[in-house]
Amino acid sequence: MGIEVAIDELYASGWSPIDESGCDRHDDGRCYPLAERACREAEELGYDLQIRHIQLFDCYRAEWRERSTGSVGAVVGQTEAETAVYALSQLRRNSVGAGV
Repeated sequence: MGIEVAIDELYASGWSPIDESGCDRHDDGRCYPLAERACREAEELGYDLQIRHIQLFDCYRAEWRERSTGSVGAVVGQTEAETAVYALSQLRRNSVGAGV
């Protein structure tokens, strides 16, 4: 996928870097949240987001669980940042689609 695609998806979900604390900048100048901030934002949406390194495959996996319904989801990426950003984009899309 790549960090570029993850950032594209995040911005397509309506996310914007009003407050840049806890963010980094891509080479193209776009701001994106680091893992800790992505977890905080997921919490604000009603999800518990966990990101972990899968050593066997040298990748990262983000898993989330919605607190109210218990529904779960997951994504995998090459880097922690890519995985966190893509997971947050999916959570935002699910929350917007559900009217949250």
